[in-house]
This record gives sequence, structure tokens and C-alpha cells, in this order.
Amino acid sequence: MDVIAVEPQQLRTFVTVARLGSFSEAARELGYTQSAVSQQIAALEADLGTALLHRRPVGPTGAGARLLEHASALLLRIDAARADIARLAGAASARLTVGATPLAVGVELGRALAEVRRAYPVVDLTVRVVAQDALPAEVAAGTVDLALVDGPAAPSDPLPLPDVGPLATAAVAEQPLAVALPTGHPLAGRPGLALADLSAAHWLDAPGLAPTAARLRAATAVDGFRPAARYLGTDVRGLLALVAAGHGLALLPAAAVAGAPGVAAVPVGAPRLVHRTELVHGALPEGPAALLARLLTAEGADRV
Repeated sequence: MDVIAVEPQQLRTFVTVARLGSFSEAARELGYTQSAVSQQIAALEADLGTALLHRRPVGPTGAGARLLEHASALLLRIDAARADIARLAGAASARLTVGATPLAVGVELGRALAEVRRAYPVVDLTVRVVAQDALPAEVAAGTVDLALVDGPAAPSDPLPLPDVGPLATAAVAEQPLAVALPTGHPLAGRPGLALADLSAAHWLDAPGLAPTAARLRAATAVDGFRPAARYLGTDVRGLLALVAAGHGLALLPAAAVAGAPGVAAVPVGAPRLVHRTELVHGALPEGPAALLARLLTAEGADRV
């Protein structure tokens, strides 16, 4: 299948039709006429030499399903290339959009943004809280100018991030990690805990805030860490309320647990892990985004 010859707009149209299961709904979403959508799909099928969509009902053929597996990565790379060239060729924008994971929005970011606003009083500032897995792609595509991501890592090791384009990363902070558990838990008074010893415990699956079971298994090389309940919010107080009520444990930066009612924070003794925050960005022309990056990484040099 020669996907190199595929036109990006045809591919976007195909993905939209397959997602909505309707040519007319895809036309409405994309702002085309239905005949224009049909023509794009027909041209794409002609280029690739095979049918990609069943018409009644609308759905991907076997070849269409395979193309869908490639489509997201192809379109992301195209968007990333456009955004990267625009950053290199363009002047600094008067707008600044910062992406951050829930636990990365903290005092350091607030202080740095205050400095940016003093230097650029009319900057149009937006801070978007986004799940970590989505943030690198948003930076690559130019949806956000730069982002703060976080997660567990060995001391001084970079975070594992998806390869979505030519992005740079820099350390901003490293903090101690702790297991959050109810104050009445038998292990609450321990000076430290080995995560591997907790593989059979009840854990809370909170992908927006805490490491997933898969990441815990990878960090400890031990099977287990089966979630007892899911928390799909981004408010750490809500997660800690579930911990206090005995619904499961969570691995969080110790500072996020401190002072939470009914919750004890027990340091992680093994493996050696920290809660690491990193800055992710593409090319940054001089302006608000570049200044913010310098401020965050300058502070980070003192905290890593």
C-alpha cells in the first residue's frame, strides 16, 4: 500500500467518515458538501487501488481498517512538521498557550508565568490541563506552545515520552514519591515501602494523576498492581478522598499527599524512583514561550 502518495486532506476525510460512519455527517463536520467528501474518498481509493469503505452501512473494509492504523500517526507527523516550520519561520506570538498535567500546575509555573507577564504585559495567556499521554502530540502539532509533563522515573532519568516529532525536553523538578494509603492502614507507620511488596494490594487506577498499573509493573518487574477502582478525574483531592476511604492505594509525589485528611504518605524505598517534571517544547522564537522555558529550566537546575 503506497501511503506516501496519499494527500493529507483525503486522509483526514477518510478518517472522519470512518469515525462517524456517515458521509453526510462527515461533510457537515468538515464543512464540505457530501459530493466533495464522496469524491475525496473515491480519489483516495483510486490512488491506493482498493476499496477502503463499505457504503451500506458505512464502515472500513479490511484495507480501510489497516489504513486507519497508520492514519493517526501520519496526520500527527504532518501537523507536527507544519507547526515546527511555523515556529522556526514565524515571529513570537502575542499568545502563549501552556499545557500541563494536573500535578505539574504548581507554584513554580505560577511564579514563572508572573515573570512572563511582567515582561510581556499584553500576552494572551492560556493554561490547559491535559493528560500526559496527549501533551507531547499537542506540542508537536502546535496546539500548545510548550508543556509540563510529569511521572515516575529513576533519579536524573528522562521520562518515557512518545516519539511524535522533533521536540526538546528539559528537567524542571524532581520530588520524592510516596505511597498514599489510609492512616489506619497496617503499613501507614512504616519508614519506607518497597513497591514490589504491594503488588497484591488494592490500587486506584487514576491515569490522569498517578502511574498506571502497567507503569508500576514495568518499574518493579513484578506482576500485579490490579486496580480495585478507577478515578478518571484530575483533582488530586478527590483521589485522596478515595484513598482515605479505603478504596485503594496511589503512588503520588509526597508533597501532593501532605496534609490530606485521613491519608498517610509513606516514602518509596525501592525501587529508587522520583516524581519528575519535564518541560517539552519545539523550536521557540524569542518571546513569551521562550522566556517561560528559560525561567522554568533555570529553576529546575536547582531542584534536580
